[in-house]
Amino acid sequence: MVASLMLDNALARLDGALGQLEAAARRRIDAERSRSNLETELALMQDDRARLAADLDGAMARLGHVETAAADVDQRLQRAMNVIGVVIERVQAQQPVEPEMEE
Repeated sequence: MVASLMLDNALARLDGALGQLEAAARRRIDAERSRSNLETELALMQDDRARLAADLDGAMARLGHVETAAADVDQRLQRAMNVIGVVIERVQAQQPVEPEMEE
């Protein structure tokens, strides 16, 4: 009877220890899954960062081309306005000033 009681207690302790071991194993598996998910997320974020950096480099290059073209257009417009101003001055210098007629 005492041996049976001792065996029951030992089996209960073993059952409790197995339950704790199973719980610890589940926590460990969950932690590994979580870590794996985090690593996957980090890899995706690094891919996104690399893609965004490449997109930014391309946009900056295009912006440089646009700025160069805008500067060229500005210079051409300034020259055209200067030429038009000279032409207007010459035309005005050649035409006699007509007195305004009063009504």
